[in-house]
Amino acid sequence: MDAYLLDWANLLLRWLHVIVAIAWIGSSFYFVMLDMSLVPPEDEQLKAKGVNGELWAVHGGGFYNPQKYFVGPKTMPKSHLHWFYWESYWSWMSGFALFAVLYLWNASSFLVDRNVYAWGSPVAAGFAALGFLVVGWIVYDAICRVFGRNRDGSIGGDLRVGLLLFVYVVIATWLACQLFSGRAAFLIVGAMLATTMSANVFFWIIPGQRKVVADLAAGRAPDPIHGQRGKQRSVHNTYFTLPVLIAMLSNHYGWLYQDKHNWLVLLVLMLGGALIRHFFVARHQANVKGQPWPWGYAVASTALILGLAVAIAPAPQSAAAAATPATFAEVKAVVDRRCTLCHNAQLQQKNVALHSPELIKQHAQMMFQQVVVLKLMPLSNATQMTDDERALFKRWFEAGARTD
Repeated sequence: MDAYLLDWANLLLRWLHVIVAIAWIGSSFYFVMLDMSLVPPEDEQLKAKGVNGELWAVHGGGFYNPQKYFVGPKTMPKSHLHWFYWESYWSWMSGFALFAVLYLWNASSFLVDRNVYAWGSPVAAGFAALGFLVVGWIVYDAICRVFGRNRDGSIGGDLRVGLLLFVYVVIATWLACQLFSGRAAFLIVGAMLATTMSANVFFWIIPGQRKVVADLAAGRAPDPIHGQRGKQRSVHNTYFTLPVLIAMLSNHYGWLYQDKHNWLVLLVLMLGGALIRHFFVARHQANVKGQPWPWGYAVASTALILGLAVAIAPAPQSAAAAATPATFAEVKAVVDRRCTLCHNAQLQQKNVALHSPELIKQHAQMMFQQVVVLKLMPLSNATQMTDDERALFKRWFEAGARTD
C-alpha cells in the first residue's frame, strides 16, 4: 500500500509540476519576446508619459498594445498591478516535492549506483544531491555579482558571465555523473539550473521590482539598476529553460544516461537547447530590425543533436546473431539473473512479478518497452544486463514471445 500511495503522490505532483511549469515558461517566453520586439513609440503623448517601447499585436480576435517603461512610470498607477512570481515558486516547490518523493525517499534505488560511486549510505547521497542545488545557486550568483558588471558599475558583462556559467555547468554535469546513477545525475543537473531560475525570481527580480514600486508610491525616482539586474537575470532564466527541460525529459531514456560518456551526452543536449532558445531570442530582434532570421543557431542545434544520435547509436547486430532464434529457456535465464531480484513472489516492484513462465509471457510487451526500447530496466542497470541480453529478449519478443 505504501508503494501504491507513493505512486499516486508521484503522479499528482508530476501533474502539478507540469501545469505550473507551463505557466511559468509561457509567461517567461512571452515577456522575452515582448522585450526583444519593442520599438520606440511615435506618439508624443506616450513619450511624454515616459514610455520607452511599445508593441502592436493581434491575437484572439483583438488588438493589443503593450507598453514598457524602462525604469518606471512617473507616478504609480492606481489600477491593479499584476505580479509574476507564483508560477516560479510553485514550479520549484512542486518539482522539489516530486524530487523528494521519488529520489530522496528512495535514494538507495534511484540516487545510488555502486558501479558509479560507492556511497557510504543513501542518506549521504541525498545530502550531496541537495548540495548540488544549493551550491549551484551560490556559484551562479557569485559569478553574476562579480563578473556581471561593466566598469561604470552598470549591469553587463554578458559574454564573461555566459562563458563562466558554461564552464561551471560542464564541471557540475561531469561531477554529477561521477557521483550518482545516470538517471539521477541528469535530473540533478536540471534541478540545479531550475533552482537557480527560481532563486533569481525570489532573491533578485521580485525584490527589485518591489523597491521600484515602493519608490514610485513614495514619489521617489527609482534606481534603474533594479530593472537592469532584473532583465539580466530574466534573460539568464530564458536560456536555462530548454536545457532544464531536456535534462528532465532525457532521464526517462536509459540509452541516453547509460552511455559511458553520459555527461557529454547531457551537455550536448543542453547546449542544443540553449542554441535553439537563442535562435528564437535573436529572431525577435531580427524581426524588429527587418533582418533575416538567424538560422545558423537553429542549424547548429540540429547538427549537434543529429551528431549525438550518430555518436551514441548502438553497434549493429551481426546478421548471424540477428538470425539466431532465442529460446524461452535463454530468456528465462536472463530474467532470473537480472529481473527477479525485484520482481518475484515476495517482492513485486510496481506490482510486477516475473518468477514464472506465465508471468513473463503476461508482461512481455511491457518488458520489451522497458528493457529493449527505453533501456530503463533494470533500474540504473543495477544487475548489469548486457546489450547482448537485451538483443536476446528483442529476438524472442519479435518472434512471438513463445514459452514452449
